[in-house]
Amino acid sequence: MDSTFAADVSLSADGKLVLFFISAHNQSVQCSISREALEQHFWLPAGANDARTLKAFADGRQRITAAAERRMLKSSGAPIALNTAEFARQ
Repeated sequence: MDSTFAADVSLSADGKLVLFFISAHNQSVQCSISREALEQHFWLPAGANDARTLKAFADGRQRITAAAERRMLKSSGAPIALNTAEFARQ
């Protein structure tokens, strides 16, 4: 899938999610990945600060985006929430 990854990345108010958008096929979808998934599959240390959390996301961006794209194919524009189970299958 040919998608564009928006530079618009932020943390949720409670710090438990990284929020981002992906765009593909004239569709933009809000996505999130849990901090737990970043800790378990993207080497984020437990208790890491916000800057380190966003760096872990940036470092794993290609894999995270690919997972979101797979989910996007199955959804109808609904927000996509990625968690540890999504990456345990890979």
